[in-house]
Amino acid sequence: MTYDTNPFPKADADRHAMWEMLVRRDIDAFIAQDWSMVEGDFATDRFFGLHGHFRANPDSWRLDFPTLDAYRDEWLRQAAESARTDYAEPLREALFRTTNLRDMEIDGDRAVLHKKFDGTVARADGTVDRLNWQTLYFCHRIDGAWKIASFVGYIPHPLG
Repeated sequence: MTYDTNPFPKADADRHAMWEMLVRRDIDAFIAQDWSMVEGDFATDRFFGLHGHFRANPDSWRLDFPTLDAYRDEWLRQAAESARTDYAEPLREALFRTTNLRDMEIDGDRAVLHKKFDGTVARADGTVDRLNWQTLYFCHRIDGAWKIASFVGYIPHPLG
């Protein structure tokens, strides 16, 4: 199995589709700094995101992304910052290696997904970027397609 193989078979259509959306498409768009590759993955009319600020206490989590535009701007800022970094290894492979989206609970047209980042990406200067957080995504099936309605992100992994 190659590093970017979807762990869910096509016969498990919901999980397969959500993994493609939240892992493959997200990584490829992030590296390309191309929001248009993922903008259709969001339920724009109801989207919001909480930023956990890498803190275990939910009292410190904030509504930093009350709109999709606010999240898009931060996503693009992070993608540009990453693009300016010289890595000592292929970034795409490293992001797939450090990303885990295995746990998904689906009930009808609603789903909760647990995406975890755990590992390092080697920089050309000998340092590393440490990825160690998790995000809970809340998805809705809208007109037959899964969309991201909200998330609680940048929370410690493991929590607590």
